[in-house]
Amino acid sequence: MQELGAGWCGGAQTDTAAMYYARGMVSSQQPPPATNRLLEALPGRDRHSLLAACETVRLVSGETLNTTGRINRVYYPTSGFISLVMSIDGPTSLDVGLIGNEGACGFQLALGIKETTMTSTVQGSGSAVCMKMASFTRHLADSKPLARLMGRYVNVQLNQLAQLAACTRFHVVEERLARWLLMAQDRAHDKTFHLTHRLLGSILGVRRVGITKAAGALQDRGLIDYVRGRITVLDRAGLIAAACGCYEADRDFYAQMFG
Repeated sequence: MQELGAGWCGGAQTDTAAMYYARGMVSSQQPPPATNRLLEALPGRDRHSLLAACETVRLVSGETLNTTGRINRVYYPTSGFISLVMSIDGPTSLDVGLIGNEGACGFQLALGIKETTMTSTVQGSGSAVCMKMASFTRHLADSKPLARLMGRYVNVQLNQLAQLAACTRFHVVEERLARWLLMAQDRAHDKTFHLTHRLLGSILGVRRVGITKAAGALQDRGLIDYVRGRITVLDRAGLIAAACGCYEADRDFYAQMFG
């Protein structure tokens, strides 16, 4: 199965690149930008109409996008990745999802929900195309393909949250860490990326010593190199084997929804 965000779909590369060139976002000497798989899946006319209402923004690590409360924008990452963070008992928080160029941040608007209990925080720097809430709502009403696509993506998010609950309950830290590292690599599109002990603790809901032990075990097996938050995946196949089945289950469900 194709790695998340690993390729172009059909003729979307030409159409999307042409739209970016037409809007002057990149020069003719630059390569076309990375794209978002949800946008790629839209018919050309609907995709062009939506992109015309978007702006390109940088995603800066540590930046907060949509906070708890009102959702102001929908972000379609083209590179980098975003964490969905749930606050628990005041300062304690837990990461409950990752969004890269396979998805959209602010997807709740597809259900007519304008508020969220989660905070969206950039964990891997990159870029995105984004649109304001009102514009997205209009396009959603006018484009049946967009409404259908976003509905499927909401279903993906619901499935991932259910998978996360089961994973946290039944799988050991080392398996869960391997799963999240693979998810981060899929969205970073690189074998090297940054995830600190603090962030990994928030993702897995365990103390620093638990992260140190699990990361050390993966490193001792030659699967990763982990120095000061800088993670390099050395053996992806081995890391997949070390991860719990939730990683493949998430990928299979995404493929089922989008083909």
